[in-house]
Amino acid sequence: MLVSERLAYLAKEQPTKIITSFKGRETSYEELFEQAKRLAGYYQSKGYKQEDIIAVYLINSDYFLTCYYACQLGGFTILPINTKLTAAEVNYIFTHSEAKTLIYDARLQSILDDIPETMNSFKDILYVGEEDTLQTVLNDESLCFKEVKVDENITTVIFYTSGTTGKSKGVMLSAANVRATAKLYGEALELNSDDRMQIVAPLFHCAASHVFSIPVIYAGGTVVIEEGFSPEQTMQTLEQEKITVFFGVPAMYSILLNSSKMETLDLSNLRLFTYGASPMPFELIRKIKAMFPEVKVQNIYGQTENSPAATTLKDHYALDKVGSVGEPVPGTQVQVVDEQGKPLLPGQVGEIVIKGPQLMKGYLKNDEATKQAIRNGWLYSGDLGRMDEDGLLYIVDRKKDMINRGGENVFPVEVEEVLYEIPQVLEAAVIGIPHEIYGEVPKAYLVLKEGKELKEEDVMTICSKKLAKYKLPVEVEFIDSLPRNASGKVLKTILRN
Repeated sequence: MLVSERLAYLAKEQPTKIITSFKGRETSYEELFEQAKRLAGYYQSKGYKQEDIIAVYLINSDYFLTCYYACQLGGFTILPINTKLTAAEVNYIFTHSEAKTLIYDARLQSILDDIPETMNSFKDILYVGEEDTLQTVLNDESLCFKEVKVDENITTVIFYTSGTTGKSKGVMLSAANVRATAKLYGEALELNSDDRMQIVAPLFHCAASHVFSIPVIYAGGTVVIEEGFSPEQTMQTLEQEKITVFFGVPAMYSILLNSSKMETLDLSNLRLFTYGASPMPFELIRKIKAMFPEVKVQNIYGQTENSPAATTLKDHYALDKVGSVGEPVPGTQVQVVDEQGKPLLPGQVGEIVIKGPQLMKGYLKNDEATKQAIRNGWLYSGDLGRMDEDGLLYIVDRKKDMINRGGENVFPVEVEEVLYEIPQVLEAAVIGIPHEIYGEVPKAYLVLKEGKELKEEDVMTICSKKLAKYKLPVEVEFIDSLPRNASGKVLKTILRN
């Protein structure tokens, strides 16, 4: 079954079972299914066709999943938008994707006010706010949904992810990709209808939506949603909502485990702590295992381009294989290859490539980038890694110099392009530096033009107008020249050292 078909089936089999819980508002499988049908029917009544793109610009709530399933049912393409981006970044995604319409949270209105021309191009806009036009549609029983046959190969989701050129790329995922991910993570995480999954990561990211929310619903369980990560609220929800599965980046675990309240919670229902986005330090894993000996710990690794599903490190390896991202998820092949694409021996470092039913269709309007990423059915991840003798994968470095700031991906070139726009700047280089909470954060090295002056606060002010907050350099260092090799390439290894 496609995920839309699975929802329809479960709405009949367990109509009163709670599918989502958000701020005390519980919605049953039958209720969400009916609401999703009304929203899909609304767009059908407006003349929208299959694969028309509906942008969703929402802060975490149960509305996100209702919109997601409405698009699945109608064969529309949902386009989740990162709510942390600047107006310029959001506008690029809107215009590049040619989204037909928009569903947004009124709390983000100030961002949208900065792109009036694009906003005026949308029709049938719905929003969540005081008047809540989205809820009006969801409650409109007069809306009739015409059931359609959704082909598994249609583009059903587009996630925009940063690229090495500095421009975001739209990752196109098919209905078959989403189904494959729901099934394989259901198996990898041993999900069942009794599971209550707590979501604190943003649903506009493929991890919160495709690794956890959709697979849990596919298994017939419940998704407990929070607007974001807040230590006090997260701990309260863990206990009161009788959570069975929790996902967070290592920075979240570090904050939670440093709270004395964590040890006092009744987490007798909790069976699984999952983490991803960056490695979990050995001491942190050891602390989790000591504090919660009955709870399993499991790591996940993947990219948006594979829905995101590549490998998982299960609990029995949690302390013995620290630093590993594990073995391939079900139905997936993972290799480490050389420059010619030939598999390497254990211990040898090369590029990580992935093959499986979850691999993207390609990048929207970017055939060249698609050809570079997918070769002979294999996705070239851009990450460097190695396999050990047991067939477990280790990430060695990021081939594209990506910085992972607490689960948010920052590509240095995006920041560097903004820095190069500053008139006083001659050269710029951005690297990731260690941070005790976020894992790593951006730092900028600047070479100024002769006779020019610039202050660090001026750099921050300029960057804040063009970059999302998480992409901003936390430090700026002015140097006389950038280290380069004989071919002129900046040696970022020296800068890191």
